[in-house]
Order: sequence, then C-alpha cells, then structure tokens
Amino acid sequence: QVQLVESGGGLVQAGGSLRLSCAASGRTFGNDVMGWFRQAPGKQRDFVAGIRWSGGSTYYADSVKGRFTISRDNAKNTVYLAMNSLKPEDTAVYYCAVDIARFTGIKSSRLEYDYWGQGTQVTVSS
Repeated sequence: QVQLVESGGGLVQAGGSLRLSCAASGRTFGNDVMGWFRQAPGKQRDFVAGIRWSGGSTYYADSVKGRFTISRDNAKNTVYLAMNSLKPEDTAVYYCAVDIARFTGIKSSRLEYDYWGQGTQVTVSS
C-alpha cells in the first residue's frame, strides 16, 4: 500500500519561505516520478514540480521556476519542495503524488499520477 504524507505547510508573509516534505512508503520507488501539485479554492489541481527518484532529474512549472526547488532524500524516502520568494498567488493546498508507470519523462498532468497524499495548506499573506 503506497502512502504519501505531506507536512510543512503553514502561514507565511509574501517574500518568505517554506519547505514542504513528502514521506513516501509502500514500494521501492526506483524509477518512479514524484510530483508536487497545488490546488487553490475553486481552481483545478495544477502541476508545480516533479523529480525522478533515480538520477534526480527535475521539471518545473513556469510559474515557480527560479523560486521553488524540488529534491529527494533516497535514504529517507522523502521528497522536498523548498519554496522561496512566496507570493499570495502561491496560496493553495499542496499535494505530493507518485507516477509509477514506466518512465518516459516527468509528466505535468495530474491524470498520470497514481497515488496522492492528503495535502498540506500553504497560505501566503500580502
């Protein structure tokens, strides 16, 4: 049973920083891709960043490129999302997810991801 547990969300002022964590268990993630998504009230769930467990290649949404960094700790089976220069429009529930299909690239569609965490709220005040 794959389990993903996010933590690290909270309230921060614009310009501030947060680091989210996603603890993963239940399978050997090998060539899987871990993704971070976010969903603001009334909006669809959007891709933020992704990382391949093996090799650590990454991919970012344009809206966060240069501000957010995704990384992983293989020994801890944990993926991180370091968020800097936060803006009010970054306010959302942030979810981690895993794509267990044969690797053909880091996908940005939520439909490609098989397992999801419960989410953690990030609120950026102006």
